[in-house]
Amino acid sequence: MAITKDMSIIEVVQKYPDTVDVFVNAGMGCLGCAAAHFENIEQGAMAHGIDIDALISNLNEVVGAEA
Repeated sequence: MAITKDMSIIEVVQKYPDTVDVFVNAGMGCLGCAAAHFENIEQGAMAHGIDIDALISNLNEVVGAEA
């Protein structure tokens, strides 16, 4: 299953622990913060000024899925 921008950050991290490094390296180091529990990936990326397309691509590369 491919990771999409509308998926919950915490859902992705729990299902695919290897994605933690991708989030942190992209500038989203606050995976344990309250926002990570209700924000989707797109909302988190926008809040941190991160290129959402690049982030989704990198996340899917780590989990071996195609976006």
